[in-house]
Order: sequence, then C-alpha cells, then structure tokens
Amino acid sequence: MRWPDDGTGGTTPPAADRIDPAVLGALLRRHGWQRRGGAAGRYARWTPPGAAGSGTSLLVPESRAYPDSADLLGEALTALARSAAPSAREVLVSLAVPSDEVRWWREVPKGPAGAASWSEQDHLRGAAHRMLLAGALAARGAAGYYGARHRAKALASLDGVLVEPAAGGGLTAYVPAVSGRPAVVRLYEALNAVRDAVDYQRTTGGMEAFDAAVRAGVSRELTESVVALVHGSEGVRIALDWAPAAGVPAGCAARPEPVDFSPGDLPALRAAGARLLSREPSLAVRITGAVVRLRRTGPRGPGVVRLRVLAGAEVPYVRIELDEEAYRIAGHAHLVGLPIRVVGRLESRGGFRRLSAAGEVTPVQVDDAERDRLMKSLQENVDFFEEACGAEAPAPPRAAEPGRGPG
Repeated sequence: MRWPDDGTGGTTPPAADRIDPAVLGALLRRHGWQRRGGAAGRYARWTPPGAAGSGTSLLVPESRAYPDSADLLGEALTALARSAAPSAREVLVSLAVPSDEVRWWREVPKGPAGAASWSEQDHLRGAAHRMLLAGALAARGAAGYYGARHRAKALASLDGVLVEPAAGGGLTAYVPAVSGRPAVVRLYEALNAVRDAVDYQRTTGGMEAFDAAVRAGVSRELTESVVALVHGSEGVRIALDWAPAAGVPAGCAARPEPVDFSPGDLPALRAAGARLLSREPSLAVRITGAVVRLRRTGPRGPGVVRLRVLAGAEVPYVRIELDEEAYRIAGHAHLVGLPIRVVGRLESRGGFRRLSAAGEVTPVQVDDAERDRLMKSLQENVDFFEEACGAEAPAPPRAAEPGRGPG
C-alpha cells in the first residue's frame, strides 16, 4: 500500500477526523512506541522504539473532548507519515483500514547487513498466503481436506489484505476486520489446535488429536502451509493482534500468545496432512453444469466430459466419465446450448475435481439469456467439440428453437 506523496519527501497521512485517539494510542503501544508522560487526562507523549526515530515524538490526545484535540491528532499523523521508524508505517497502515494483524517470522541465516534474500522473502510470502487461505477455507466450514471446494470464495474474502515487511524482519498481513475477521479467528483457533495436536503426537505417538482438531479449523491445507513455513528454517513464529477499532472477537484472548513451530514438528505435520487427505470422504452430489469440453477416442463408445459447475457443488469444474448414451446426451445438450444435470460422487482424490459413478444425465431448460451465453461459449470453443466427435463433427447451430431439448 502506498500513501500519496506530500511534495516534501514524506507521505500524506489519513484524515484526522477519521481517527479515534484511543485506537491510535493502542496501535502505538502495540508497535513498540513508548509513552513518556504528558498532561494527565488530556494527552500523552509517545516516542518511537529504539533509536529509529531519535528526536521524534508525538502528542496524542486522550479523547476528542478538548478544543485542541483535532490539531494534535493532525500533527501526530503528519509526524508519523514523515517518521523514519518502520513501525510508523505499520501504524499508518492499521489506521487506514481497521485490520487484524498476522505476523510471521522465520529463523534463517541472514545475508549481508542482516538482509533477507529474495528467495527467502518469496518463500515466506508464499507460505503466509497459503496459511491465510487455509483460515479462509475453514471459515466456510470444517473439513480435513478442501481441494478445489470453496477456493474461489475463500480467495475473494482475502482481496483486501495488505502485506508489508514486518519491523525486525518477517512479514505482516493486515486483514480488514470487516471482511476477513472470520478467517483470522478460525486461523487463530486452528493454529493452537495444530500446536496441541503436534505436542500430543510427539508425546504419545498417537494421531487421533488431529482428527478432533478438524472441528477447530485444522485441515490438510493448514498443515501443508505450516510445513512450507518451517521447511528450511530453524523455527517459525506466528502472532496475531486484533484490530483495536473492531474489539476482541468473542471467545478469543485479548492478546493471543504467539504460536511456534520447529523442524522437529515436521514429521507429525506431514503425517497429519496425509491422514487428513485419506480420511476426507467423497460426497454424493447432484450437479448442474454447462458442458465445456468433450473427449473420446473414437466416434462411438464412452467418453469424458468437463462441466463448468452452475449449482450443486462448491467447485468451479468437474471431470466426468460417461457411458456412450450419457455422452451422446451431453454432446447434444452442448450443441443446443443447454446445461445438464448429473448425479454421482465427488471424489476427494484429485481435489474434488472428478465425479465418479455418474448417472441420470439430463438436459436442463434455461432462460433465453443463459442459453445465448452458453451458445456464445460454444462458438468460442468449437474446437473442443470437434476433438470429441472427430473430423465430421457438425458445426454448432446458429440458433436453437426455444424450449427444445436435444433429440
């Protein structure tokens, strides 16, 4: 995130009239600023951590009850925007959008002058993204393994997340409390459940604690993200802080303790991921979808169909093997711009992207607008149909008669 340049080499801070003094004080304290006195009950003087902003101090009003409180807030925000202290930027980002903060640190050998390598930063960002996605998936419902399920909506819920290098190394994600708090709450619960389950496994050798931890949001996706974070390091730490403006979520600690993992945890985490994958059952579903691809080896016999899912499952596409008659119905529905409905079992193997034991393939009537859209898609992808039917495949029709299904 970038603030607009103010023309003096600094940056333009957020508007003072949008800032709660109590929230600003809480963020300064969180990010290591020291309170050095001030007029009791009126304002506090804050100085940055260490010597990063030597000579800089902020006067922050305790409330808006006094006539000069707006001026003091404005001056404090301007000073923050021009401060050289890395923590000043972190405070400004948290003020811009009330956010829950998630921080990751990896203990790895440092480069010259303590700098992290490009590959290390890339690795950290990738693992952190996977961990946030696991929390967003868990917010949509507990499962030991999600595969392709819920992925699009989980990713959409993280659209507003801001990511910045953390003061002192590591990485910080600012997750907007309005849209992303359910994901952060589930991540908070799940990380603690993983830590407890790993401790149980290392003490007793038993894996059953991971089965119970699924209810707390633990999944294969989460254990894989922790493995990615720990691998190649001497240890990792994940810490959470709630947005002061949004308060503490019900049932959560006001100041959550950081969660640590070490290379010694990797065998338990990998075994847990394999266990959660193998134990996730297939699902009986009735899917409605548009045929987007057909393929078979000859002009007759069974074939494979790919559907873009319209309803019935939280996945974008599925692959289905159909017998000759069902394949013929799917091909005709494709030609006239109709989706089909099919029942079967959504298999966890392969990420819930394959439907097995498929049957009851039936064309579905749709309104004219939807049919036109499906026909346009057919025109744009006619080569797929030609692959399925061979060189003598008929050209797609210019229009289909309303209300008629496949012959």
